[in-house]
Order: sequence, then structure tokens, then C-alpha cells
Amino acid sequence: MQMTRKVVETRDGLPFLISGSGTLGWDQVAANLVEPGENVLVLQTGYFGAGFADCIKVYGGKPKVLKAPYGSHIGLEEIEVALRTKKYKAITITHVDTSTGVLSDVKAIAATVRRTSPDTLVVVDGVCSVGSEELKMDAWRLDVVTTASQKGLGVPPGLCILVASPRAIEVFEARKTPVTTYFASWGKWMPVMRAYDNKTAAYFATPPVNLIRAYHASLSEITKLSPSLDERYRIHKQVSRRVKALADQLGLSLVPKDTAYAANGMTAIYLPDGLVASDVVPRMASKGITIAAGLGDAKDKYIRIGHMGTSVVDAERGDIDRIAKSLQASLNEAKNAKKAVVEETP
Repeated sequence: MQMTRKVVETRDGLPFLISGSGTLGWDQVAANLVEPGENVLVLQTGYFGAGFADCIKVYGGKPKVLKAPYGSHIGLEEIEVALRTKKYKAITITHVDTSTGVLSDVKAIAATVRRTSPDTLVVVDGVCSVGSEELKMDAWRLDVVTTASQKGLGVPPGLCILVASPRAIEVFEARKTPVTTYFASWGKWMPVMRAYDNKTAAYFATPPVNLIRAYHASLSEITKLSPSLDERYRIHKQVSRRVKALADQLGLSLVPKDTAYAANGMTAIYLPDGLVASDVVPRMASKGITIAAGLGDAKDKYIRIGHMGTSVVDAERGDIDRIAKSLQASLNEAKNAKKAVVEETP
């Protein structure tokens, strides 16, 4: 519990460690903090922002979506104008939208919210950012940070990790309507988490013991060993610049339109004309490198490469060198295969 607090930099936030994917964090926010009919401002910089809005709607909330053009971020002025138009119970920010690789400036957005609409809860979806992007829950006055085990935290998937500020807990405890979820109810989980905090036993549902042990091992490395958190962020930025420079050398464009708003733990790269993701992803896999196709309407036009956690921090593994060599070779193979098909066509 204390190491979870340390990795998101909070002193008094309450962690919730629950079996489930990162999507369960959306359910926790929508079911416990948003009451039916309440407005939520959702910043959408890709597929996952849209999913958060859908989840809020399921529980009776009224999401207002500010949608950025594909590959772009949402400006502070647009957010401030929206906040002045009506009262919002919460604003949701996808720190890194995994579908596009767009990085949102959580610090600046949170400051804008506090200045413009101080009662609005600031909720951060940090599934693709915690552990690889700078995030300071207390200093930036964030109310909820929700994440998952499988990305920057370096643990197999299946553990939803959420940290709620004291203010968020107060809002939950003051709600006027019943929570409309059973498994994701903070009313069920809060006594368990407080017991864990006090190093005593409590039970609501079976915890994923194997994942908790793996999470403990990973957090022990992240929070207690070298490099420090700040140094980890610096290394992620350094490696990110290297991967993005590689894309440029290969004549490829990034999905994020502005590198200042491009994630440091992953890179989304458009493929050359004539190639689609299925031409490249299997070829990379044959070389021992797992990457992903895009998501959404343009999913076949680009690929997504993760570079976070151990693959970045432990340079002796040589993972980034392998990615660079494999990507160049896979692109050449795919182009040659397409060329051969054209030449053979009568």
C-alpha cells in the first residue's frame, strides 16, 4: 500500500488493489463518484477516452466529451471554456491514450481545473503512464489516479490499481444515491484496503494473490532500488527520443502531431503507403518482438511500440537495439514482398 502511494507520489491517498483490467478503474469512478444525472467532462485523445465516456453513461452520468483531432491534444483554453459553461462533478484525463500515443499535460490541466472549477474532481486514467511518465498526485492536486499492472509497473495483466484522494473519499461518503455496482463498490472494498493499510486481514472477494506478489516485487524495485523514480522518467524520455528519431530516419511519421505531447513509454508510428499493420506485426513477432496494430478507424495504418519498464531501465538487455533492427528489417521485408507480388502480377 505504501509503495503504491510512493509510485504516484501521494501521502494520504487510499489505494484500491482489485482483480480486473484497467477498465475496472473506469467503473469504480463512474459508480462511486458520479451520481445519476451529474455532468462529467471527458477529454478524449483516442479510443480510451471514448471508452471512459461510455462507462460513465452506463452508470447514469452525463459525459460531455471534448474530442481532440486524431493525434492531437486538447488545449487549456478549450477546457477552461467548457468548465465555465456548467458545473461538472469530475473531469477525466487520459494521461497517455494507448491508442494514439498522445500525452496529456495533466499538471497544467489540473491547475486549470483548480482555478476555474475548484469543486470538480480531477480523475486521471494512468494505465499507460504510471511508472513511465512523471505524475505527482499530491503536488498536482489530483483526486483519482487509476492504472493497471501490465504496462509501466511491469506486472502481468489482471490487477486494477486505483488511488483515491481524501477529497474523493469524502465525496463518495457524502453521495445521496446508492452505488449501482456490487463488485466495484468502494463500500465493499474500503474496509479491506484500510485493513491492509493496518496490516490486518479482511475479506470481500478473493484477491489475485499471484499478481499481488508480482506487484510487490516490481514496486520494490521501482521504489527502493536504483534508478529513482525521477531518474526512471528521465530514462524513459531519453529512450522515447531515440525510438522517435528512428521513425524519422526510416521516413515514418508519428501519430501524435506534436512531439511535446507524445508519450515517453510508447510510440505510435504511421506505416508507409502500401503497407498495413498485418504486414509488419507478424514479421516483428517472428523476430521475437511483440508490437501492436493501431486501434479505431485507422487501426491498419499504424503500429504501436511499447518501450517502458525493464526494457528501458535495464539497458544491458539490449531491447531497444533489437526493436530498431527488427523494425527496419521487417519494413524492408514487407516492402519487398509487396514489390514481388506486383512484379508477378500479369
